[in-house]
Amino acid sequence: MLRERIEGKWIDAFVNTFRHCNVQEGEVCAILSETQSREVNVQLAELALNALGAKAYHIVLPTPRQTAPAPVRSTGASDAIQHMGPVVNALAETSFVVDCTVEGMLHAEELPKILKGGARVLMVSNEHPEALERLTVDETLEGKVKLGIKMLRDAKEMRVTSPAGTDLTINIEKAPAGGGWGYIKRGGLISHWPGGLCLCFPAKNCVNGTFVMNTGDVNLTFKRYVDRPITMTIENDYITDIKGDGVDAELFKSYIDAWGDREAYAVSHVGWGMNPAARWDALTAYDKTQVQGTELRAFAGNFVYSTGANEVAGRHTLGHFDLPCRNHTVELDGTPVVIEGKLQGDLA
Repeated sequence: MLRERIEGKWIDAFVNTFRHCNVQEGEVCAILSETQSREVNVQLAELALNALGAKAYHIVLPTPRQTAPAPVRSTGASDAIQHMGPVVNALAETSFVVDCTVEGMLHAEELPKILKGGARVLMVSNEHPEALERLTVDETLEGKVKLGIKMLRDAKEMRVTSPAGTDLTINIEKAPAGGGWGYIKRGGLISHWPGGLCLCFPAKNCVNGTFVMNTGDVNLTFKRYVDRPITMTIENDYITDIKGDGVDAELFKSYIDAWGDREAYAVSHVGWGMNPAARWDALTAYDKTQVQGTELRAFAGNFVYSTGANEVAGRHTLGHFDLPCRNHTVELDGTPVVIEGKLQGDLA
């Protein structure tokens, strides 16, 4: 097992990332964490900010009680702040926030108020620092991710197919698009490290067809590679049928049923990975406690199908799956951006 201790090389990785976030000498910066945060990353953030001459302070919150009927994993929607006004105000008034919460603030309910205050927020994914070191800043990603986001915003339809049987038609005409490249320079925005993802949130009644997870595709909620195919029927955004032999389909059904919430069956976001340094096989090298799985969302050419909360469609639930898949073809208005798991054109 990899040890979690302070290493000079990991301080260097944090310094490099924060420098790309335009952290300045004398700048007041907040480090947001909770009692179950990965302590080594919190410490590395403090040391890196100190090395850059910034003035860092900590906000440490108790990890809230569990209220869900099943374990909550990899949602990107931390509930650590619990709508506490003084915490939100402090973060909103701070120019740079390092988010070290367990689940991350990417989809947290309090995030819009924090960003409205002008803060720029970097979500440090809850990974072992070795993974963060490997996936430090790649300046070439920014332009390519921005291009992918523009392509999503300009398109009306996404078509997704695979040799295993996926055939999805997704209306994305009214789907807000976004992405991240691993650092953030402008106030009022959030990004995450590791970066390398283009995605959008379809509006209501926009996703139909068949989605097949094949052997080797990834269920990131379980941090598990699929051993046998799972076939899902999608009708007007909702999974209406799940088929498959073996434990993978059974686990999928069991977890999604546990919420007792129809919205857990609906689409959250769809998109593709952009980071050539991120590895599909990385889960084999770490214990489950050492990874959050952002690397698997970002590996170049994967198609990510996600279930659960989608504010654009007015759906809210803690039930959530992120499902990065290999060997898919993604087309925008008939133009392929990914062909069988390979990025195309200027995205490559």
